[in-house]
Amino acid sequence: MIHSVRFKCVLDTNVIYPIEIRDLLFWFAYYDMFTPKWSEHIFDEWKDVMARKDVSEEEANKRAKRANDAFPDALVNNYSGLISSLKLPDPKDRHVLAAAIKTNANVIVTNNIKHFPKDYLASFGLTAKTADDFLTDIIDLNPEQAVKAFRELVLNRRNPDLDEFQVLDILRNRGLKETADFLHSQL
Repeated sequence: MIHSVRFKCVLDTNVIYPIEIRDLLFWFAYYDMFTPKWSEHIFDEWKDVMARKDVSEEEANKRAKRANDAFPDALVNNYSGLISSLKLPDPKDRHVLAAAIKTNANVIVTNNIKHFPKDYLASFGLTAKTADDFLTDIIDLNPEQAVKAFRELVLNRRNPDLDEFQVLDILRNRGLKETADFLHSQL
């Protein structure tokens, strides 16, 4: 079995929310297919998004705590000193790159690829991938493990309970077309 735990990936806010993308990323991480990383800045943005989506502050804090409890080594600390020296098209994304540099990540998983120029990231030994590209790569490394993780995600879904094909349709609607098609081909 090929493990990709050695891949450290900083998950940007836009792949932690919506919930369906986060759930698939978290189940793949739970199955040791990669090592997730994030920062307080990323979680503060996540909480802001949840507040805009009418999630209570209590519920938002509970979700963030559950994520940190599930992956106790994911939280990157002591990166803020790097932020001001970094140059990105959107200065608000510098904290993501700083966390990735600090934790020696391999990949930044973001759906804002244009905010992370390829050549600039390469100078830090990093790449940026969309959630769909990243998840497709991870499935390709270990299709059996990916299917196990996906099936467990489906079994643990509540409100409403959905079958595998309904969940795949939701993933496609969330921009994970290649991922959903690849998983579908493995079922």
